Amino acid sequence: NLVDGTVEAKLDVVVGRILADEVPLANTLVDKIIAYSDKASYGNWRNSFVLISDDVDEVYEYRSLEVTLDSIGDRVTAEKPYINVKKIHSDAFRQETSAGGNRYPEVNEAIINSIEVGTLIVNYFGHGGEDGLAKEFIFTKTDGQNLQNRNRFPCIVTVTCEFTKFDNPLRETGGELTYWNRDGGAISLITTTRSIGVQLGVSFNLLLAEELFGFGLNVPATPAEALAETKNQISDDGRRVIFYVGDPAMPLAFPRQSARITTLNDVPIGQATDTLKALSRVKFGGEVVDAAGNVLNNYNGVLEAKVFDKDLQRQTLANDGVRDSDGNLLIMEFKTLGEVIFNGQATIRNGTFEFEFVVPKDIQIPVGNGKVSLYAEKDAALEDQTGYNLDILVGGLNENAPEDNTGPTIQLFMNDESFVSGGITNDSPFLIAKLEDENGINTASGIGHDLIAILDGDEANPIVLNEYYQADVDDFTKGMANYKLRNLEEGLHTLTLKAWDVYNNSATGEIQFVVFGDDKLEIQRVLNYPNPFVDYTEFWFEHNRPTEPLEIQVQVFTVTGKVVRTMNRTIMTDGGQSRDIVWDGRDDFGERIGKGVYVYKLTVKSTLTNQQVEKFEKLVIL
Repeated sequence: NLVDGTVEAKLDVVVGRILADEVPLANTLVDKIIAYSDKASYGNWRNSFVLISDDVDEVYEYRSLEVTLDSIGDRVTAEKPYINVKKIHSDAFRQETSAGGNRYPEVNEAIINSIEVGTLIVNYFGHGGEDGLAKEFIFTKTDGQNLQNRNRFPCIVTVTCEFTKFDNPLRETGGELTYWNRDGGAISLITTTRSIGVQLGVSFNLLLAEELFGFGLNVPATPAEALAETKNQISDDGRRVIFYVGDPAMPLAFPRQSARITTLNDVPIGQATDTLKALSRVKFGGEVVDAAGNVLNNYNGVLEAKVFDKDLQRQTLANDGVRDSDGNLLIMEFKTLGEVIFNGQATIRNGTFEFEFVVPKDIQIPVGNGKVSLYAEKDAALEDQTGYNLDILVGGLNENAPEDNTGPTIQLFMNDESFVSGGITNDSPFLIAKLEDENGINTASGIGHDLIAILDGDEANPIVLNEYYQADVDDFTKGMANYKLRNLEEGLHTLTLKAWDVYNNSATGEIQFVVFGDDKLEIQRVLNYPNPFVDYTEFWFEHNRPTEPLEIQVQVFTVTGKVVRTMNRTIMTDGGQSRDIVWDGRDDFGERIGKGVYVYKLTVKSTLTNQQVEKFEKLVIL
């Protein structure tokens, strides 16, 4: 009721805004909403929640910002144990001084990596503005534009000042650019258009968490409904600057329950006494069940399992030296999830599954409770389940572990597995690392034992890939890491990757690639294989336009210039190599042509820019 000033205004319906002023942008945003529910968007990222707090520059910020958000994370962990809460407290990272002021480069990296690996919800609480979050710019407009988290779109909550001031058409804001990102960014925002008071922000965040995660409910409300219910519980007029951006009818992709662990090393989990010791080989068994606890015998699919070491006790660093009235540095002690000691997959058959692995040497030796996080996806159906176990014990060392002195084997590719070192790429290619070791790959973040990539010898800025690695289905000895590089300069680049196995044996791999950028269409290594041939050959070429539709034409000529065969096709490759056009040695009339030497012309045209390139090569028919 906005007319009668004596009646407190309440929201009777939920409202969402899709911020688009042009048809192409509207289509992009609708496509993201559709993709959010597609099969390609399923994955264990739906079990994750990331919270981000501003650092402490003033006394009041310690309790209002840091402590409040940390308590929300702990309550989500308690109320929804299947959710893996990642805490990024800015003040727990080392602050650096730059020409533009204080900065937290490790926080920037942690935020981007967390979103790109995938998380269902991101919640930032602290200062901000139209250009980014925090005065240290821990997340900027450019970051929002460049996120590459396709099919892993989070709902981003930013109770801060003016981050999404969408009613000013003359100035694009950080929230808008993050939402508009066609290759990633957010599926929805709970955000602000104007300044908001800290105390309102505290009350709002505490109430929103209950509604957004559905404490006490099996199925939470939609985020738009959660926002409306939260605003209805607050009388402060400042609540009117908080908006929902996105489809108000769209629920978040919380998985159903439940998947559960039933055995450890073939012993019922309630009777199991084994501890996950360093270098011990362990096997878990489990099942997917309905609400009544009955095994779903018709459930077939793939399980994703993450096993965490014991929770870590950490503390903030008081980077700005803020002290309370008694002169004590305002340092917050907090608890966060332990390191991932296994991230793998297993086949689910008739509702049951098993997975095994070797525990890394780098676990914390004292014995304590770890966590198993489960995510199940059903084949050929839009259905997923989640589960967890908090009773496993992790710690100690297997004194009788077999000897292993051999490091992993490493295969590196760019954009797809057909890439050959020295080939061409676009300016933001995917690094694909395939790793194998008889005892598995170490991702437990032991000191000096991270899975890292070094680009062009820049050892001061390693790319840590621990979170990007996952073992293959039913085989912990093999796995893959995918990581998208960004905005590389044109020219030759060399990337070196170092990996460790769970015994802390290391190995190094290297790959070279040439960046041609995205502004000019390029093709290289044009050939046909086999050559010479009798009645079958494939036309191969490398290009710098992965995931872009390309029109391809191959024309075959006699040595006198007569066209004998023309082949046309539109392709779109995940990587930078095409092998899509096949020829049987017949002309345009279906007749076999004579033996001899022929010339062919490959023409490639971009459907987006209309750029066109062509190259001539020779082939021989036997």
